[in-house]
Amino acid sequence: MTTATLPSPSCDLVDDGWRIPDPLWQRLEPLLPKQRQHRQGGRPPLPWRLVLDGIFFVLRTGCQWKAVPKGFGSGSSLHRYFQALVRRRLFRKLWRLALEEYDELRGIDWEWQALDGCMTKAPLGGKKNREEPDGSGQKRDQALAAD
Repeated sequence: MTTATLPSPSCDLVDDGWRIPDPLWQRLEPLLPKQRQHRQGGRPPLPWRLVLDGIFFVLRTGCQWKAVPKGFGSGSSLHRYFQALVRRRLFRKLWRLALEEYDELRGIDWEWQALDGCMTKAPLGGKKNREEPDGSGQKRDQALAAD
């Protein structure tokens, strides 16, 4: 039986600037649930520090889960851990602690906020044989003059 080797937190694939600093980790770690090996075997759980490094990488860079560097683990696994933390209502506490730590170190301008978003065209289609959309009631070349 072979055991899977997990990337170490000091993996060369990811710059240490993207990793959670030790003082912050010491504040976050007590909040995390204990990890246990599954009774039925399978892969061992990813270390929490590696998981949070990967989750915070996604949140800081805005990259897609599948685009996370392999040094953090698979994007699918990280997303699954993230969803579990959100369901437990634990991620909000972790995020708040991280923001407080950053505010102490660098300062956050709480008056200025930005939201990233994306606008895309609505998918085409719909039900077949659907009703025609309602028009404006005007026929071609019957628009009223601006004056």
